Amino acid sequence: MSALITEEVTRYRNNGKKYKAVGGSTRPDSSPRGDSAETSTGGAVYTRWGRKTCPSHSTTLYQGVIAGAHYQHEGEGANHLCLPLSPQWNKTYPGHQSKAYIYGTEFEIYSSNPVFHTSNSGGISPHNRDAQCAVCYTPGRPSHVMIPARLECPSGWTVEYLGFLMAAHTTHKRTEYVCVDQDPDTHPGTSDSVNAHLLYTVEAACSPLPCPNYVAGYEVTCVVCTK
Repeated sequence: MSALITEEVTRYRNNGKKYKAVGGSTRPDSSPRGDSAETSTGGAVYTRWGRKTCPSHSTTLYQGVIAGAHYQHEGEGANHLCLPLSPQWNKTYPGHQSKAYIYGTEFEIYSSNPVFHTSNSGGISPHNRDAQCAVCYTPGRPSHVMIPARLECPSGWTVEYLGFLMAAHTTHKRTEYVCVDQDPDTHPGTSDSVNAHLLYTVEAACSPLPCPNYVAGYEVTCVVCTK
């Protein structure tokens, strides 16, 4: 009986894998186990900034809106988040007590800077529109990378989407750079200029960037790749 107990303990201590005794020692049991065999090859999880759906070869884990800190606030987070459209709440208390907030995001893209495509927004400029997002899962390709200033992936990698680099205005609270889809979705009827969390296109600035090949004032592109 004690030998059986020892064998069960050994099994659980090895990350749940089934082991069998061979010559007084233990090794992984490589015999077929039917439905217990591991078949998953993993995959990549990434955020598609600016779009509410994922590419056709990926699964949309959830749709959301881009959110972050107010552009005038010194505190709060510096990163962007993709907040789900249907939040779930735990214990709450009415009113504002913590003094840390999160706001929805507007695109700040003027007619003098029409680099984004508009086929997903009915031909309407994304300017002042609420920015959307989707969190995506691409099976079978466990690695992903965002490459700024490129529209192609390295050999052997797959393009998830193309976009433009965006971040906070140079005089606002600093945020991270994100790759926003070149043809963004926007919420209809959300053109009011609320000015809370804002995204601007990123332009190259020479010295010390090497110009050429960079060009002062050009909008920096980006690509998200998986493998």
